[in-house]
Amino acid sequence: MILHPASPTGIGLRQPHYARVLEERPRIGFVEVHSENFFHDGGAALRTLERARECYPVSLHGVGLALASVDARHDAHVERLAKLVERIEPEFVSEHLCWGAVDGIHFNDLLPFPYTDEALSLVAARVNALQDRLRRPVMIENLSAYVQYRDAQMTEADFLADLVCLTGCGLLLDLNNLYVNARNFDSDPMDALERLPMHAVREIHLAGHAVTEYGLIDTHGSAVCDEVWALLAAVRRRGVCAPALIEWDTDLPELDVLLAEAARADRIGAVTDESNGLPRVCAA
Repeated sequence: MILHPASPTGIGLRQPHYARVLEERPRIGFVEVHSENFFHDGGAALRTLERARECYPVSLHGVGLALASVDARHDAHVERLAKLVERIEPEFVSEHLCWGAVDGIHFNDLLPFPYTDEALSLVAARVNALQDRLRRPVMIENLSAYVQYRDAQMTEADFLADLVCLTGCGLLLDLNNLYVNARNFDSDPMDALERLPMHAVREIHLAGHAVTEYGLIDTHGSAVCDEVWALLAAVRRRGVCAPALIEWDTDLPELDVLLAEAARADRIGAVTDESNGLPRVCAA
């Protein structure tokens, strides 16, 4: 992955920022889009993505595959994704570790599931089939969750570690999700970092959340909080040099706000790289 040498952090590319990003070509490492928004043939959005690909590496981030849904039919979705991958030739392709369909009904959400051996076998088979069809590794993202299951046999971190071993997939490490879950379930986010397969991290998501009377809600609608920045610094100190991305989807601010967040992520990487003698930018 060829990143801008001074600014390897990327941003989520959203429609209100299309024109300015293409005209000004700000110094960012890459752009990320939601895959499903570009499944149609032709149209202005797809042409915009093709133009962006001429300027930046692209990461395709899926939100609709629901890999842990037992009865979901994935064939048509995977074929649309494969067609988009062939057309765009992205640097990364990712999906969430979630379920979202039952009895033929698809929910507009990314839902957690019990981390069991049975679920691991199902998800591993789905990930292997997806990678075989795309002919490339994919990344799987840790989820923000608001419920836990009594019959879970392992933690999400251990589930992901086993999934990496079984499939060779990469990990998209969402640090805001990690922090939200730790706060909501009264656990230590550093413990999750210790258990996750850090060698498999290929991309890092940074986002904001809402603080409510019920707990933290992963909204992607505000600036990254200090605690999540601290988690990024901890990840960098562990030698993980995967590129980070500023993920902002609701209450979208001006582009300059995203660029400032990206610059802060770059500075954290620069400080920890220098203190550890690590190279400034590592190839993915």
